[in-house]
Amino acid sequence: MKHLRIIILTGLSGSGKSIAIAALEDAGFYCVDNMPVALLPKFLDLPIESDFEIAGVAFVMDLREKGFLANSKAVFEALKQKGYCFEIIFLEAEEKILLQRFNATRRQHPLSQGQGLVAGIRAEREQLAELKAAADEVIDTSEYTVHELKAQILDIAHKSKKLVSMRITIVSFGFKYGIPLDADLIIDVRFLANPYFIPELKALDGESPEVKDYILNQAQTRTFLAKYLELLDYLIPLYAKEGKAYLTLAVGCTGGRHRSVTIARSIFEHINQPERKVAIIHRDIEQPL
Repeated sequence: MKHLRIIILTGLSGSGKSIAIAALEDAGFYCVDNMPVALLPKFLDLPIESDFEIAGVAFVMDLREKGFLANSKAVFEALKQKGYCFEIIFLEAEEKILLQRFNATRRQHPLSQGQGLVAGIRAEREQLAELKAAADEVIDTSEYTVHELKAQILDIAHKSKKLVSMRITIVSFGFKYGIPLDADLIIDVRFLANPYFIPELKALDGESPEVKDYILNQAQTRTFLAKYLELLDYLIPLYAKEGKAYLTLAVGCTGGRHRSVTIARSIFEHINQPERKVAIIHRDIEQPL
């Protein structure tokens, strides 16, 4: 794994490490939460298949592991001597903010047993001071919203030479069979001329040349596609910039056999580019007429 980017995510309890690791996972990192530091060298020695596309590996390590402080310094030094390059990102927050977060979530602080929450927060800050000083980047999350912290972590992730592209799936469907539950954007194309009512086209589907010609040669269809594809050209880069890992575009008509299939295919052909991962699914194309 020496060729991969390695991130050690650590810091104070309640500082937002769960949000940060989720953002790294969305950016294509292979992530492990609460990784025992003593197992890190063995994990990094594991082979990764060349076709296993990841942007890097990220580990959350903190005081939830009893031996973290005692072993981390020696483990990190040994890895550097073996040629591993990794960066340590340390998250912290003001005491009053940490108190608010723990009171809101009612979670147990790892050092609060027998001495109370405030004492636990202060003890953790003191114990992690040396690790904070050695960190490559320190992020104070006190004033961050969830979205702002995610954006900050994504900015760090984007420094990777290799990032996993957002996966886009285009799904054609029939409203009579229900809306796809995982859809991010749904477009209803039941306003288009329906081949179902053309006897010679009824038994065909939206992938057939005859049905495509009928739908795509309508002036209304051409106007619609020009406007909708322009909208997608605007939206897709914004979703990618936000760090969205998956985007599902659903196109629906009455039965999911004719209009939605042809329009979904047109969208696929427009947005499918070498740097993108785009798939198309015709969910209801085989449903009986």
